[in-house]
Amino acid sequence: MTTTNRLIHESSPYLRQHAHNPVDWFPWGEEAFAKARTENKPIFLSIGYSTCHWCHVMERESFEHEELAGLLNQHFVAIKVDREERPDLDRLYMTAIQATMGHGGWPMSVWLTPELKPFFCGTYFPRQQFAQLLQRIVDVWETNRDGVIQQADQITGSLAQYLSAARETVEAQPLPDERPLHTGFEQLKASYDRDCGGFGHAPKFPHPVSLDFLFHFHARTGESAARDMALHQLRAMARGGIVDQLGGGFHRYSVDSRWLVSHFEKMLYDQAQLICRYVEAWQLTGDNFYTDIARRTAEYVLRDLSSPEGGFYSAEDADSEGEEGKFYVWTRAEIQQVLGDNAEAFCRAYGVTEPGNWEHGNNVLHVVEPGNFAAERAALFAVREKRIRPHRDEKILTAWNGLMISALARLGLPAPAEKAARYLLAHHYREDRLWRTPNIAAMLDDYAFFANGLLDLHEATFDPVWLTRANELAGQMLELFYDTEQGGFFQTDGRDASVIIRSKDNYDGAEPAGNSVATTLLLRLAEFTGEQRYRAAAEKTLAFFAGHLRNAPHAMPAMLCNVDWMLSSPRQVTIAGKEGAKALLGVVRAIYAPNQIVKHAPSEVKATAQVCVNQACQLPVAEPAELRAQLAGSI
Repeated sequence: MTTTNRLIHESSPYLRQHAHNPVDWFPWGEEAFAKARTENKPIFLSIGYSTCHWCHVMERESFEHEELAGLLNQHFVAIKVDREERPDLDRLYMTAIQATMGHGGWPMSVWLTPELKPFFCGTYFPRQQFAQLLQRIVDVWETNRDGVIQQADQITGSLAQYLSAARETVEAQPLPDERPLHTGFEQLKASYDRDCGGFGHAPKFPHPVSLDFLFHFHARTGESAARDMALHQLRAMARGGIVDQLGGGFHRYSVDSRWLVSHFEKMLYDQAQLICRYVEAWQLTGDNFYTDIARRTAEYVLRDLSSPEGGFYSAEDADSEGEEGKFYVWTRAEIQQVLGDNAEAFCRAYGVTEPGNWEHGNNVLHVVEPGNFAAERAALFAVREKRIRPHRDEKILTAWNGLMISALARLGLPAPAEKAARYLLAHHYREDRLWRTPNIAAMLDDYAFFANGLLDLHEATFDPVWLTRANELAGQMLELFYDTEQGGFFQTDGRDASVIIRSKDNYDGAEPAGNSVATTLLLRLAEFTGEQRYRAAAEKTLAFFAGHLRNAPHAMPAMLCNVDWMLSSPRQVTIAGKEGAKALLGVVRAIYAPNQIVKHAPSEVKATAQVCVNQACQLPVAEPAELRAQLAGSI
């Protein structure tokens, strides 16, 4: 008999995936909390996301199991949360897992008191182990509840101290100097894989925020190793199986150190950030190899992750037909059938063998011998399009859309970026505030990523409306999230009492931290508007995180980019006029200059460009070659 629980009414695809479990799931909210308090039951909190492979496994093994569901329903209040909708809850309880276990992951399994304080944490559990653990927790809750509550209080106290990153006075922390930049570079260099590119060993993630910092560091110091490390990784990834060699776009990570075999899900935030890194690599080298990868990635997003109204969907799953990677892999026989006489050369070029490099004789395509195989790739892609596609998570998140708006604007595709911006302003902005989704209030990263994207869009189009809206969002961001006493930004605005600790995110991981991008936004806006309150808030935030930047700068590479900006004299390029403006802007966009803004002065005359650094301006020029020469001499 098919059951339906209350998750059927939720907007999250991840929650709706569990709507027919026999588990009596609740969404995060007062109804669940009240039941836990009234019945004095512990809460079982399960956090994941819709394209998470091991989340699917745990659902099949445990949450669809009638007997185990009965145990959960009888003794617990079960709550399901989408980590992408609620990164604030995800960070809070993931920190608890990492503190108690030493590592974390999804699905996240956390047991809470009715006051929402964690007392036991884990990730994926096989069914038998999960059932035994549930029974032990029931026994302890019934026989030693005071001890459980005491443990929950201790864990929560430690979390509050760590996540709030509180200290007595801002004055005790001077603004960072250049030392964290050099230390951060040395730390990244020490963990860099010189053979295969990337940091550390398997599993290996792209970590685009670190590549961003390496490019910044090279521009500041001339350190060729920083540039070469980043370029090496970008080339290695582009040839590996972490890239969908047929359809474009990057998978989330490689399970090996060679970028060969992927964990096949595709995330919007990865596509956006990597487009930016490949554009920057082209700016540094002039090599169209990098822009080709950036454009193919954008084509994937525009083809497969775009809503008809203009917003961008969140992700595509690793699994299809219940098997990880099935949509993407090929046997040699399948390729032979499609390509005929051309199969031999293609298989040699893309590392396809009879035994395969994946399970059951399948192959993950990767570039072994570069060549022009566009026709063969197109033929295979057309056949692959007839396969059953992986699940697509059609949540439209403001923060991730902001990242993609930035990417498209910087790649030179402003039209879809503008369409996405208009979509967000129409559907995710109401009641004079921003929303993460139509149903969930925006958090710091939503404001910061979106407003930063609007600045990139303004620079790409010169449309003043985008600068105006970025300015408005920055003002609201300061009002809602900024800690005026100590500096730094809280992740949430404090209105939701169920978030028991307001954290200040200080880790640039798969996505840059909200604090890092908020600081970037404020530093840029200070140059655009001349408003010193932006610069002052940015500097106070940098001072707040100065200790983190000294002790573990490699963990905050996006914030290190802000240190670089603060210690620089940002360059302003002002383009006036219409006729010839596009050619002048093209010159500016072809040169890597991380600490720079591009302004527009409306005029009906022939376009000119003026370069200013530290309030010292060169003569306006009208010819692209003259502008190129000025830019080369002003860095």
